[in-house]
Amino acid sequence: MKNFALIGAAGYIAPRHMRAIKDTGNVLVSAYDINDSVGIIDSISPGSEFFTEFERFQEHAFRIRRDPASALDYVAVCSPNYLHHAHIAAGLRIGCDVICEKPLVPSSALLDELALIEKETGKRVYNILQLRHHQSILDLKANVAQERREQKHDVELTYITSRGKWYMESWKGDPRKSFGVATNIGVHFYDMLHFIFGKLQRNVLHYADNYKAAGYLEYESARVRWFLSIDANDLPETVKGKKPTYRSITVDGNEMEFSEGFTDLHTTSYNEILAGRGYGIEDARHCVETVEVIRTSVPSVPSPGEAHPFFSTLGKV
Repeated sequence: MKNFALIGAAGYIAPRHMRAIKDTGNVLVSAYDINDSVGIIDSISPGSEFFTEFERFQEHAFRIRRDPASALDYVAVCSPNYLHHAHIAAGLRIGCDVICEKPLVPSSALLDELALIEKETGKRVYNILQLRHHQSILDLKANVAQERREQKHDVELTYITSRGKWYMESWKGDPRKSFGVATNIGVHFYDMLHFIFGKLQRNVLHYADNYKAAGYLEYESARVRWFLSIDANDLPETVKGKKPTYRSITVDGNEMEFSEGFTDLHTTSYNEILAGRGYGIEDARHCVETVEVIRTSVPSVPSPGEAHPFFSTLGKV
């Protein structure tokens, strides 16, 4: 049994981490968030300590280190994106391995900094890259590897996840804190594309604002037109009024179905980490570099055949 602490306990994704900790036979010892809407702890780990001030959380972690039986083994980080680096570093320096949500950090330079802290502390950072455990994605990866075709696959990625007015009032709507739509809702898709289709060779941005982004990615074995949005107006007419989310990935004209099978992926990720097979800093580097380029690029007019079909509805760059 391992002892866990959780940073960002009031966030949307935190309950999945709490359940993963419990379902893998471990214990949530303490949790921290500046917000106190964390009643879900009662149904998962009612004995957990809880703090709304980081200084008290950190002091408690150092104090329980004196007894090996109570000392923390892992810190899970579910805080806002812009705080990931600071919280990961704090967890490592407390003497724990750290499990963090995506995006791990916003830049390759901060990945290098985390690698240095790993060496200084002897502890490890693990990134939750749960789509790498999804069976449909594993099957597609195996098929692509087996086929070994000379011509690159033609891929179209569309992800529209409607968000209400609250979104722009929260940290997620502030690009200084979320690093923008492509990073906040797209980073796991870019990791998935790299996982399946290999090294990225071209990265072109066609459009970006606070609500949506579009562009073109070319991998070793795929040409990808992508579109991401949090605007409900972008939903296809067949979906509007019925579902708030539209997710579509086509490979050579064939739709890849992976709308199901997400329920236990965090628990699977935790099992892999605990077994010594977790994804670390270098595994996350590719998707961090991808979103870093997208975030710092100036949109350009698409070359023939490289524009996502929805680009025509966005106006000129």
